[in-house]
Amino acid sequence: MDSIEFNYLKALLEFRLEKHFNPDNEISIPNIPPAEKWSIQLPKELKNRSLSTDEKTLLLLALIPHVDSGFLDSIIQNKLQSTGDFPQLGGVRGKNFRGFLPTGETALFLLAGTDFEQRKEVYELFSSNHFFVKNQILWLDDAPNNEPKMSGKLVLSSEYVELFLLGKVSKPSFSMKFPAQVIETEMEWEDLVLNEETNQQIQELQTWITHGDTLLNEWGMSKKIKPGYRVLFHGPPGTGKTLTANLLGKYTGKDVYKIDLSMVVSKFIGETEKNLANLLAKAEKTENILFFDEADALFGKRTNVRDAHDKYANQEVSYLLQRIEGYKGLVILSSNLKSNIDEAFVRRFQSIIHFSLPKPSERLLIWQKAFPKKIGLHHEVDVLQLAQKYDLSGAEIMNIVQYACLCTLGNNNKKIHLLDIINGIQREYQKGGRIMR
Repeated sequence: MDSIEFNYLKALLEFRLEKHFNPDNEISIPNIPPAEKWSIQLPKELKNRSLSTDEKTLLLLALIPHVDSGFLDSIIQNKLQSTGDFPQLGGVRGKNFRGFLPTGETALFLLAGTDFEQRKEVYELFSSNHFFVKNQILWLDDAPNNEPKMSGKLVLSSEYVELFLLGKVSKPSFSMKFPAQVIETEMEWEDLVLNEETNQQIQELQTWITHGDTLLNEWGMSKKIKPGYRVLFHGPPGTGKTLTANLLGKYTGKDVYKIDLSMVVSKFIGETEKNLANLLAKAEKTENILFFDEADALFGKRTNVRDAHDKYANQEVSYLLQRIEGYKGLVILSSNLKSNIDEAFVRRFQSIIHFSLPKPSERLLIWQKAFPKKIGLHHEVDVLQLAQKYDLSGAEIMNIVQYACLCTLGNNNKKIHLLDIINGIQREYQKGGRIMR
């Protein structure tokens, strides 16, 4: 592979092998080329870190199997044809990947040779306090069966592989490991009708998404306040909670991931924690918006301890609280009732926003915005009277308008008739178990 950074990696490995087998040979260790001359793109987060030579080399070592599966094998086999096994070099083979996968032992050999003091410094690159590990950029896989830590496989996160090679991270796809889907809307802020107090709180939330990084980093508040932002949306169904989450993402350039709680919550002890950990590990690379709809299932009140399962369930809620608090992006929990959410979560929300059923004046706005502009209303339709007489949520009004429009199309009418609207209202009342008067 003809690139300046991987030519350096090849020269360094050849240097270490030569010094090991011919220690008296007077050769110099190669110098790493400046990162700005590399053919791969160093991600912005790493450019600002003033990485050491060892850190840069470690990144190249972890990246090379993703670029050239035979790169390390070709160097090693050429040098070791007559020497047989060489355990100091470490390395493993994958299930599907047939090439040489570097381990912590490979990093020790490449960065420190046999120098004990330098090897201790390499160990520090894999400590839990190192930038790579804390930010889940690069780490060692768990070694099997209590074998030495450095026999674990060297892992570069898939997100950083993409950043190095493509300059961007692709959106994670829906799966058991990432039970969340991007939700979007074609609606605009002016389509959302909320009371003044709720609307003001939503604007404050949008300000945090836009300027939170400035507050934490440029203004130096990262030592005083926790990263991320946690907010509870609560109120009756159909009052705009999901639409608000969608619009926040749309107007701040963030993806909104709606979590499928049926795939996160498990009846098996420990599985819910594991599922949520997998989800957050992928999501926090992008710091996009996480939206937990009907969050009661995951963040509900803890129970009185009657048996071991109750005790573990309570520990599970505590774990969820800890993980959510560590997420650097925006987390929105949505619930029909605030009282259903565990108080430990509620105390830690930066914002609690109530979505109330619309008042008559707000219902009037929703009715006016809901009907299509390309077809008129029959003269008997009085939207003011509809708004004043029928206590409906925004979502219910949209269902009624959709029903009336379909009736209009089916009957080849030129205008939307009151009877179709009233029938639609009747249907919504029946769904909610209400009596229409």
